[in-house]
Amino acid sequence: MNRLTKHRLGLSLPVATGLALLVTAGATPTAAQQSADFLLGAPRVALTIKAGFAQPRAGSGGDTESLWDFTREQLTVDTRDLGGTTIAGELAIRAAERLDVTLSFGYTLSATRSEFRDWVDMDDLPIEQTTEFVTFPLTVGVKAYLRDRGRSLGRFAYIPRTWNPYVGVAGGAVWYRFEQYGDFVDFQTLDIFDARLLSTGAGPTVHFLGGVEMSISNHVMLTGEGRYALASGRISGRDFVGFPDLDLAGFQVTVGFSFRY
Repeated sequence: MNRLTKHRLGLSLPVATGLALLVTAGATPTAAQQSADFLLGAPRVALTIKAGFAQPRAGSGGDTESLWDFTREQLTVDTRDLGGTTIAGELAIRAAERLDVTLSFGYTLSATRSEFRDWVDMDDLPIEQTTEFVTFPLTVGVKAYLRDRGRSLGRFAYIPRTWNPYVGVAGGAVWYRFEQYGDFVDFQTLDIFDARLLSTGAGPTVHFLGGVEMSISNHVMLTGEGRYALASGRISGRDFVGFPDLDLAGFQVTVGFSFRY
């Protein structure tokens, strides 16, 4: 290495060291802010995506036989067989420290394979079919937290609570589709025929809910919720004539993630 190169290197080392110190000093506040366990103000909006299991009540019609009663009596379908997968989403807007206003939607689908309990075909084989049940609720509600969701430090810093339970109520509308397809028995002629039987409709619904939120990071929470819905809808079309309104009530359990801002 020649003398000129040594001279330049000697000048470069102090300059490089100084620049490194300046960069480090300038980056420290930003890094500290990114790693700090507080938010710049209380979150105002939260978006939740969740999935889980839903179990319809499939209630009896009392003195009048319901479509659920007929299905359980004629086919190898029990109420517990009608449970299915549910996915849901929720937009929550902060109204107060312990209160949110929510807009929620959900989609539940169950598909149950079955056969007639007391009938077989000419070859002594089961007469098989599938029952599909779909619900799609859309509700507006309120969600009340049992504790403050966090605490403020000064004018801007906000420290969220690690976990917090909540309860709520919501109301709106639910759309449904009840469909059976496969082979069926004509009880008048005893013929076996292939068919796709369908009823769709809608009705008002009320949801009662409770759950808990656990912070994973400043902006992400793990959410677990149980929800019970009350609803019924009219039977439509010509495939299921003479039945009373279809019971759409049921219970669901979901787990998901909530993103707050």
